[in-house]
Amino acid sequence: MATVITPDPRRWWALSALVASMLVLGFDLTILNVALPALAGQLGAGTGELQWIVDSYIVVFAALMLPAGMLGDRFGRRRMLVAGLAVFLAGSVCGTLAGTPALVIAARSVMGLGAALVIPLGLSVLPSMFGEEERGKAVAAVSAAMAAGLPLGPLVGGLLLDHYWWGSVFLVNVPMAAFGIVACLLLLPESRDPSAPRVDALSSACSALGLGALVLGIIEAPERGWVSTRVLGAFTVAAVLLTVLVRRQRREVRPMLDLGLLARRAFLWNTLAATLGTFVFSGLLFLLPAYFQEVGGSDAFGTGLRLLPMMAGLMVSARASTALVARLGPRPVVTAGLVVLSCAALLGSRTGPGSGYGFAALWLTVAGLGFGLAMVPAMDAALGGIPTDQAGSGSGLLMTLRQVGGAIGIALLGSLAAGVYRDRLDTTGLVAPVAGAARESVSGAHAVAERLGLPDLVRSADTAYVDGMGRVLVVCALAALLTALLTALLLPGRRPQAAPGVPDVAPQEAHD
Repeated sequence: MATVITPDPRRWWALSALVASMLVLGFDLTILNVALPALAGQLGAGTGELQWIVDSYIVVFAALMLPAGMLGDRFGRRRMLVAGLAVFLAGSVCGTLAGTPALVIAARSVMGLGAALVIPLGLSVLPSMFGEEERGKAVAAVSAAMAAGLPLGPLVGGLLLDHYWWGSVFLVNVPMAAFGIVACLLLLPESRDPSAPRVDALSSACSALGLGALVLGIIEAPERGWVSTRVLGAFTVAAVLLTVLVRRQRREVRPMLDLGLLARRAFLWNTLAATLGTFVFSGLLFLLPAYFQEVGGSDAFGTGLRLLPMMAGLMVSARASTALVARLGPRPVVTAGLVVLSCAALLGSRTGPGSGYGFAALWLTVAGLGFGLAMVPAMDAALGGIPTDQAGSGSGLLMTLRQVGGAIGIALLGSLAAGVYRDRLDTTGLVAPVAGAARESVSGAHAVAERLGLPDLVRSADTAYVDGMGRVLVVCALAALLTALLTALLLPGRRPQAAPGVPDVAPQEAHD
């Protein structure tokens, strides 16, 4: 006979603590993206260094979320969540003091370590606090918190960058992280799984180094060539380390990387949909600030305003998705969201250097609607199939795959755009060092053109950058459409149900 669990009366107050924590991370994500053109100009960072400034955070984040989930299961989720916010705060302080791209990358890596503790542990407490009827609302609230931070980040970051130095975009995280620490200590109940195994240090190292090598190869390939020794070496190291990770985890009784969860159809295909959404979303957030600031001539605050339609669409559809799933089930909602995202990307690929902002606002709004419709129900349904005694490791796997998608999205889509930009940029008549500076980034080309008085170089750089962004959007559209087809065919139509500690399917159904 099933045990009836009385809901914790503090659960909604506890949710507010999680919302505060997620707001900090959502805020930080976009406040940095809008600062990328400033980092390129003031620190002399090229496209590859800008990719690493963003990806160093995500690679560390993705690689360490799995052991973070098990640390929370073993030592207490609230304790580890507070520790993560403290590490994130320390990384933010280091970022304000950095004076070179390398030091910014190091600070972002520390912040990624903190975020690796915060996000999976924040999600892992939801199945134990909320039943099926309330869990969708809780997931939507947490997702909306990160979404609410997304538009605030560019707006506040724009104001700071227009009046202060670039390091102020890191300093603003300090009071927000401190508030999150206090809120979690006062409001969030402690939870743990005493039977959780110790963290496997070798597997954690293989995860971090393998993902880092994979991202390194993708970022370096456009400049050095896909068959260069360095790129092939990076891919080889990545393949070896990730193979060792998978083989080692398959032998564990309680693995850090619980690949058995991927045998559950609901978890697999919902995770794939959420990962694809993160892939596209991260790539766009990397490319759009330079488009608005360098090609469109906007300042940092204006860029924040111009990103609002996408954030607003995401927040609206994230809120509406709960009611739609309750009526229709997750499969049609997730599939529809991916189709909408594909249409938005195809529409955006028609952008030209002279396109007005009205056109950009249109396709960004549609893209935001697609993101919310696809990601929120997919994450809710995936989390719903995780037994509560595996909440930390299961949500860690979900978020790891999403963040790997984000890191690869920035690396692959950023590299694709950079490759098109270099091929299309006309540097005829420029000496080699000057041409090299112009090819580094559209910001570099504009700086060269302003210093030498070359309006034709500006026009060529703008056209080349928009061409690269258009190529990226076509790739995103095709990927979203393919994923929509797969989810329509293979995603279960019913929301998975899991009693605490009990798998959501019988053993013979696990491979359906």
